[in-house]
Amino acid sequence: MSRTFRMSVAAAALSCTMATPVFAQDTPVSAAELAEMRAALSAMNARIDQLEGELAAARAANEAQDAVIAANTEAAAATPEPVVNDQLAKNDGWSFKPRGRLMFDAGSVNAPDSTGASDGFGNEVRRARLGASGDIPGGFGYKFEIDFAGNEVEVADAILTYGDGPLEVAIGHHNNFQSLEELTSSLHTTFIERAAFTDAFGFERRIGASVQYASGAFLAQAGVFTDNFDDTATKNRGVDARVVFMPTAGDAQLHFGGSIHYNDLDNPAASVRYRQRPLVHFTSERFVDTGNLGADSETGFGLEAAGIFGRFHAAAEGFWQKVDMPAMADSPTFFGGYVEAGVFLTDDTRGYKGGKFDRTKPNAPVGEGGFGSLQFNLRYDHLDLNDAGILGGKQAGYFASLIWKPTDYTAFMVNYGRLQYTDAVQPTATGDTSYGVDAIGLRAQIDF
Repeated sequence: MSRTFRMSVAAAALSCTMATPVFAQDTPVSAAELAEMRAALSAMNARIDQLEGELAAARAANEAQDAVIAANTEAAAATPEPVVNDQLAKNDGWSFKPRGRLMFDAGSVNAPDSTGASDGFGNEVRRARLGASGDIPGGFGYKFEIDFAGNEVEVADAILTYGDGPLEVAIGHHNNFQSLEELTSSLHTTFIERAAFTDAFGFERRIGASVQYASGAFLAQAGVFTDNFDDTATKNRGVDARVVFMPTAGDAQLHFGGSIHYNDLDNPAASVRYRQRPLVHFTSERFVDTGNLGADSETGFGLEAAGIFGRFHAAAEGFWQKVDMPAMADSPTFFGGYVEAGVFLTDDTRGYKGGKFDRTKPNAPVGEGGFGSLQFNLRYDHLDLNDAGILGGKQAGYFASLIWKPTDYTAFMVNYGRLQYTDAVQPTATGDTSYGVDAIGLRAQIDF
């Protein structure tokens, strides 16, 4: 209450007191009544003082509450938005991100009837993986995945890494450094299976230790490896290395690389076997096959080149695998390679990162008013398993694929392949070893 209000109240009371003799001359005010009125006025002033104190306290409390609300609002505005689909938890340098992929394949293989090949319709769960990856304080990281496809449990990646600037060290079960096609994730390849030579020459994850150096457009990778998780009883010891130059020219991404592979079998009874399916994995038929070859070691050399030019991409690789066979005068060298080209029918481009092809992210995905991405690809795939008296056969594949990606993490593929064989290991009833096989493959996949 203001001082002005208090004075007005007192003045009103005083005027009432002074007016009494004028309008009530016949009723004089006694001293006792005057004292009573003064006491009432004093009590009123005391009550006014009390109310003023309570009002001041309420105002102070409101101001303090407003300050707290303002501070909380400012802190909330300064808090960064959480990163979506990057990691579920991150605290004090620790992070955890679940990973997984599911691929279902179906299709058919059509070979000449008189070969006796088991062909026709086939299907399988090609990959069904679950795992996790993340960071550990101190610059360390981890990645672990298990594959449940084919009624078997197999370890895919199981790696502990350490990174310091451009340098990264990895220990565990991971890919050794052979081929652009092999190192590109199965999620991002343009055909239902990788190029024939990658499977024929036994490219796979192995237990080992490796180091990688990446700076600008230069990438170098090298490592020492033993064998796959399923073959730890072997005495294999290998060395792999790869160098990549990946410059950009305007909007174009270029890629040039080379690799070397050496594997010491270290077993007098050791053998290697090179063979391959006709495009799809769900068939067990192989029309090219060297059989078991007694060997001391194998040495491989690879060359790779690729380019991404907006909607268009092209890639080519060649790999030579020499087998040291002490029982033979000449050791055979086998060859595999491919040439491919692809174009997006939508306004999209193929992903590339770290010396390999990466995820395609549709510019207009389904669910956001778009169609997704649509890509058409052609490939010539060659595998020659004939040399130095070994007749494993030759496979020439003419492939086409159509890939629809509704979103970043879903894809549907249609593949067709015409495979021409020379010196096939399964002759027809007339003894013919040169013939063609048709293969169709369909895939639906999702990952996270």
